[in-house]
Amino acid sequence: MPLNDMIRSAVGRKLFMAATGVALLGFVAAHLLGNLTIYLGPEGINTYAEHLHAVGMLLWVFRAGLLIAFGLHVAFGIVLTLENRRARPIAYKRKNHQRSSMAGRTMIYSGALLGIFVGFHLLHFTFHAIGPPIEVLNSGLPNVFLMIVENFRHFGFALAYIIAMAALFFHLSHGFASLFQTAGLNNDATLPWLQRLSYVVAALIAAGFASIPVLIYSGLVIK
Repeated sequence: MPLNDMIRSAVGRKLFMAATGVALLGFVAAHLLGNLTIYLGPEGINTYAEHLHAVGMLLWVFRAGLLIAFGLHVAFGIVLTLENRRARPIAYKRKNHQRSSMAGRTMIYSGALLGIFVGFHLLHFTFHAIGPPIEVLNSGLPNVFLMIVENFRHFGFALAYIIAMAALFFHLSHGFASLFQTAGLNNDATLPWLQRLSYVVAALIAAGFASIPVLIYSGLVIK
């Protein structure tokens, strides 16, 4: 099917949503593994950051690709949501959510919150436009370990990231399951198992990210 025809069709737009969702999910999982190196101490996460910057322009090419995938995911998500609402111009007098979950019904809202968070996160940890001053290592790179610890010692920053990870859980728990539906793998037999798998994957990723601000702010692990 030509690209233009795919974009014009609802099925094609859902396939684009699924493809960009897979790309973003892969990035989120890889990003989590990198962030968890903070539990190895300053050397762990600072070495991880040095390896990332060592690839030079490839890092920015990768970031540009992610930004495009994110933009497409948001755009198609908005289009599909508006189409669903136009298909049902008169709201039900009484809604009966037999199969839809709260995560599914609030995808547009959790997605919007995550979009705001991505902008905040870039300003915070990528461009260093907000937050406490950062220390620079002899290599010329920021001391990522100290930067993260100093920021998450502030209640406001820690709380913002924890709230964002709650939104990530809701978004992933439905989005991951939707990938299987788009691929035609959902049926009455597999649906319960895929839903459980989606909740487990979403919980592990969100909890992994949230553990960092929680443990730093509480001083339980990283002091």
